[in-house]
Amino acid sequence: MIDKPLLAAVMMLLTLSLVASYSLSVYTVLYFDYSDFHFFIRQGIAVFLGFILMVILSKMDPDKWFVPTGLFIFIFFFFLMIIMQFLPHSLVNAVGGAKRWIHIGPMSIAPVEFFKVGFVFFLAWSFSRKLLDKNEMNFLEEIKTFSPYLGVFLVAVLLIAILQKDLGQVVVLGATLLVLFLFAGSSLKFFFTLAGGAFVALIALIFIAPHRMARIKSWWGTVQDSVLSIFPFESMQSLRVEAGKEPYQISNSLNAIHNGGFWGQGLGNGQFKLGYLSEVHTDFILAGITEEFGFFGVSLVALTLLFIVYRIFKIASKVQNPIYYLFSIGVGLLIAFAFILNSYGISGITPIKGIAVPFLSYGGSHILAACIAIGMILMISKKVSRKENGDML
Repeated sequence: MIDKPLLAAVMMLLTLSLVASYSLSVYTVLYFDYSDFHFFIRQGIAVFLGFILMVILSKMDPDKWFVPTGLFIFIFFFFLMIIMQFLPHSLVNAVGGAKRWIHIGPMSIAPVEFFKVGFVFFLAWSFSRKLLDKNEMNFLEEIKTFSPYLGVFLVAVLLIAILQKDLGQVVVLGATLLVLFLFAGSSLKFFFTLAGGAFVALIALIFIAPHRMARIKSWWGTVQDSVLSIFPFESMQSLRVEAGKEPYQISNSLNAIHNGGFWGQGLGNGQFKLGYLSEVHTDFILAGITEEFGFFGVSLVALTLLFIVYRIFKIASKVQNPIYYLFSIGVGLLIAFAFILNSYGISGITPIKGIAVPFLSYGGSHILAACIAIGMILMISKKVSRKENGDML
């Protein structure tokens, strides 16, 4: 029996994504002279296909199909991310020098969304084969053992952060990799060494990209007063930059959140979706939902996402096969980190990273990849022992 509460929670968010795609896209529809149902129909197709994929995957035998499915996703979309840099402009348009989407007729595919799922599978599959049976290792042995995985991750950094200029996805993958290292048996010393190295690398990636530096300075100008007031030392004041205006998107996002109050303005009654927040149905969908459904509505969204992560981790704790265990943890981490980065970004706590809200943001690739991940979790959930009423033992 599959985990029905997990499926129900995912379908609730996918249904809300359809409502939001129609309600929040009104300005974009008018501006580009699209049909009123342009985004609703496209999102509906993605949700329908995602649901079908979840059902198909959930009915498969995990002992027979889980590994072949995961390997195909990892290898195929890793290959796509490499070759897309060499595809003609008719298939891959460079936006700001970055090639992120492959255009096939009316569809666009973002291989990185699927690669994240494949990368988590690859780690779970390889860790379960090579690491879990190892005895306790010293620091040098850990470096030698984990270095191939770091090599694969560095190639992903090159493809995603440098060629696609998408640092947010690398942050999500890197954080997931670090935590999975812990679950695969790495020491805390190794974990914190890697975390420190990742932080230095992140700073370097920011400094070598002028657009990232400008974004960081813009964000720092809005939070420097509250941060530096905690450290009232004269030397700390040298960190101040000329604040300037608050970033346009962040300012309007915060205003939309404030305008929502506790209960919201009501479905369809949001004001900041009317050109103040560009394409609010994508990265800023949480701000749009908060304005129309209020703190109450966005709290229900957060609790639903938290419930999804909880059910995934609970499935992980109940399965016996280590590959199922590690994959479930990895998928839960992907969802949690993506939600945290997006919600922190739209509220001005951290710089905006362009990360989609799992199961909510408009976008076919993101929806399909998330549904594939959940479908594989549902496939795994059939291996969990249950009571007669369906509850996990």
